[in-house]
Amino acid sequence: ADAPGVHCVQTLGDGEALLRTLAEVERRRGPRHAVVVGAGYIGVEMAEALALRGYRVTVLDRAEQPMTTLDPDMGELVRDAMAGMGINTVTGAAMTGVETGDDGFPRAVLTEDDRFPADVVVLGLGVRPETSLAAAAGLPLGASGGLVTDLGMRVRGHGDVWAGGDCVEVLNLVSGLPGHVPLGTHANKQGQVIGTNAAGGYATFPGVVGTAVSRVCDLEIARTGLLEAQAREAGLRFVTTSVTATSRAGYFPGARPMTVKMLAERRTGRLLGVQIVGREGAAKRVDVAAVALTARLTVEQMTSLDLGYAPPFSPVWDPVLAAARKAAAAVREDAAV
Repeated sequence: ADAPGVHCVQTLGDGEALLRTLAEVERRRGPRHAVVVGAGYIGVEMAEALALRGYRVTVLDRAEQPMTTLDPDMGELVRDAMAGMGINTVTGAAMTGVETGDDGFPRAVLTEDDRFPADVVVLGLGVRPETSLAAAAGLPLGASGGLVTDLGMRVRGHGDVWAGGDCVEVLNLVSGLPGHVPLGTHANKQGQVIGTNAAGGYATFPGVVGTAVSRVCDLEIARTGLLEAQAREAGLRFVTTSVTATSRAGYFPGARPMTVKMLAERRTGRLLGVQIVGREGAAKRVDVAAVALTARLTVEQMTSLDLGYAPPFSPVWDPVLAAARKAAAAVREDAAV
């Protein structure tokens, strides 16, 4: 994994190093084969970028679907979009080694059952909290390995120590459980809270609902709240519904399809999670659901939200509201059984 041509991509500097390798590969042999290990946000985005540069791209992941931040049925939509771009996605496969040539550069990525040609390898394997120093200092760590903090981002039990970013656990406001959610949006807010409190002010970071967006090819991907597996882990009973709608009024030029999946708590109808996969105009619709989750709205209450409408922007029933209406009906039907 330390061979030239094998890259992690976590920082801008990592990206610049990868670009230099690609230029060298293309100078010597031209764009040929690339293997991306990991089918999360970074892996999927790297696969797209490499395909656009003319590489034949294979994505490997140990999971049974790409984008495990989505439920399997929604992840399949991402796989289909990647296939449409010529990206080969191989799931249920773990990298066991990198085969190199005489020049030290990759020639193939190996799994237990196969060999995939590779002139360049990108590792998008996710992150874990780097808290070895904190552990050695006796600071409290949660189940994920992240530091445990209070609402002011002080390390619990240590009033003069603050922590934020990828090294901490955060509270999920939907499930009520702590977890590790390493996103820049949270780190930025936590940094402001820490700065305010360290300077003698008062600020809090209450938690997250788990919102994230990405894009592969022209497919926009968004999620907020809980996946089905997370809802089960939290001991919640729920119903799920999906709708396929359009980004604009159906008769308006440029209307594109999107699928919206919604989870709602049985009996109460409280919104638990939303996933959206679609084309132009799909991803940022998840922000409506993120606000609804934070406000603990029910799907019935969501159907009455006064969202903006005009044919260039939305159908009369915005796809999120159409999904909420279907979910509300499912909750009523479930309660009647």
